[in-house]
Amino acid sequence: MMLCCAAVLLAAQQRRPAPPPDPEPEEEGVEPEYTFNPIQARKEMKVGDFYFKKGSFRAAALRYERATKWEPGLAEAYYKLGEAREKLDEPALALAAYQKYLELAPTAGRKPAVQKKITELERKTAKPDDQRPRSPAPNARPPTPNPRPPTPDP
Repeated sequence: MMLCCAAVLLAAQQRRPAPPPDPEPEEEGVEPEYTFNPIQARKEMKVGDFYFKKGSFRAAALRYERATKWEPGLAEAYYKLGEAREKLDEPALALAAYQKYLELAPTAGRKPAVQKKITELERKTAKPDDQRPRSPAPNARPPTPNPRPPTPDP
């Protein structure tokens, strides 16, 4: 009996598939060709959620971005991408992600909160030229001159 079990274990070990070959140097870092694939998009979202919870926001943002490439209409991926970009202190990229989220899900339940975030991010990303003091209103009165006439010197 023992000999039979050992033979089965030995046979199982010999049937293991060989590990995949190492990628060629020119293949490393090459982006895949993205086609509509909602299953892959959901996988990227799950991995992104894992990284987000772990505090690895750059990795999470990368995964959420990939999810948007696999399924461009996936509003939730844009929302989570915006959150990750906020954590990375990238307000312009977070703003773009949140705006895309609202474009894809205009009736979403979290719309008021996202609009508030957009307003805050627009304020953060405003250029200094946009914050210069405004000229007085057109109907404002000009400053009154000094009512006292100058006194002559003796």
